[in-house]
Formats: sequence, C-alpha cells, structure tokens
Amino acid sequence: MMKKLFPPLFISMVLTIASAKADRLDYLAGLHNPDYRLFDSEVMERPFHIFVRLPEDVEADKKYPVIYLLDGDITFPLIASYHLLLAFDEPAIDESIVVGISYGTHDPDNGNFRGVDYTTPTQGGNGRADDYQLFLKNELIPHIEAHYPADPNRRVIVGQSRGAHFVLYTAYTDPSLFWGHIASNPSLSPNKEFFFKAFENPSTTKSNLFFANGSNDWPSLRAETLELFEHLENQPSLPWSLKTVTLENETHAAGLTNVYRKGLRWMFENTRSDSK
Repeated sequence: MMKKLFPPLFISMVLTIASAKADRLDYLAGLHNPDYRLFDSEVMERPFHIFVRLPEDVEADKKYPVIYLLDGDITFPLIASYHLLLAFDEPAIDESIVVGISYGTHDPDNGNFRGVDYTTPTQGGNGRADDYQLFLKNELIPHIEAHYPADPNRRVIVGQSRGAHFVLYTAYTDPSLFWGHIASNPSLSPNKEFFFKAFENPSTTKSNLFFANGSNDWPSLRAETLELFEHLENQPSLPWSLKTVTLENETHAAGLTNVYRKGLRWMFENTRSDSK
C-alpha cells in the first residue's frame, strides 16, 4: 500500500494551529494568563497539573489569600474567572490567588485518581486522603508560598462531592492547615462513620468550615449530609467556626459557584467582624 504523504503547507498549518492553541490562554482575560507547571509529587508518586491565577493588579509587599481548588480540571477554569467577577460585585471578598490542582483527565481508568486520593483511609480500604493531605502540606503549599505572594494565614480549600469528602477529612484531621474550608454536597460514603466522631478536645486555633448542601442533591447523599449537619450542630465545641447551609433548588454539581460565593463572603465577613 502506498504511504499517504501530506504536503508541507498542510503540515505547517497543523503545527501553527497547535502552537496557537497552546499559547492563547492569555486571550481568556478572566483566567489572567495563568501560570502552569507539571508538579511531580514524591508523596503520591505521580505528577499533577497545577494552574495558578494571580490577582489582576498585584501590589508590592502585599500577601493574598490562596484558594486551593480540588478537581481543578473543571473547577479552575470555572472559579478562576468567577473570582474576577466577585472582585467587582463583592467588596467583602478579597482578591485572591487561585490554584487549580488537576489530574489532566476525567477518566478514572486513565489517570484521574480522585476516588482514591480524596477518600478517608481505613483498614483494608484504598483511600489515600492521608497521603494527599501530606502532598498538599509538605509539597504543594510550600511551593506556592515560596513562589507567590501568598498569605499563609488565609489558605482556603474548596471541594465538591468526593472533593468535599476530602475537605471534611482535612478539616477534621488538621483543622489549622487551612483557614477556610468549603465543602459542597459531599459524598460521605464509604467510611461515613469517620465523620460522626465526637469532638472532645478541639483545636484552640479556630478556622472556618462552610458546609453546604443543595435541596435537590441526590436523595441518598442529601440524607447523609443532613444527618451530619445535625451531628455537628449538636457538638459542644468544634475546631472551626461552622456554617451549615441548605441552598434551595441547587443540584449536586452545578451549584458550586453559588456555594463558593456564599462561603467566601461568610469567611471574609467573619474575619472582619472578629477584628473589630
């Protein structure tokens, strides 16, 4: 069979288009030409795709809150641009550095490990939330704070569904690692019982947990979340300031921007009122 040959002009056009696609994120103004790097994790023994959006006008000698987005494959392009709009309409919410932590794929059979990485570890189980927390604490966060004007006292982590499972896990096990935790419509199982512990000796360093659920979340997940709302609200003390919210008519996944907006507003307003 004769090998099919492509004319040089056609090859040149293909290479030009590929190069243009790679270099044109700067035309998406809301993303503000994000930094990108392939971040090799020794703890997880595999790389992550890390995207960083800086505030539009970085002021010299100023430190900014840092928002760490789980499932950054979807949440970074969504939230990084949305944060720009919040800067116009929400004076209570500070301009922030937004960091997306991405697997580079949605396919769990081809490199998306969210089902393992975000899940609480148990005997005989495959959850690696403890390792993922170490990856954040000992590798990614130090890198961000060494290379960007990041405020180490105002780190926020945001997770949806299985990502919210991890947000709750890290809020329970290391409540001072993040100043703010935003958990949206968590999937608590497996290991649901982990989240129903009693808090006898909470940390004296108060962080914030904004815990939201949509009224139209999947019924089984909503029932578990409402049960956990009640459990936490009945604890005599907690390691964080807690805000539980049911968002009317919100569904399992599509309400994340609303949760993000309400969660940040609550956290920043609380901080300002506490400082008065």
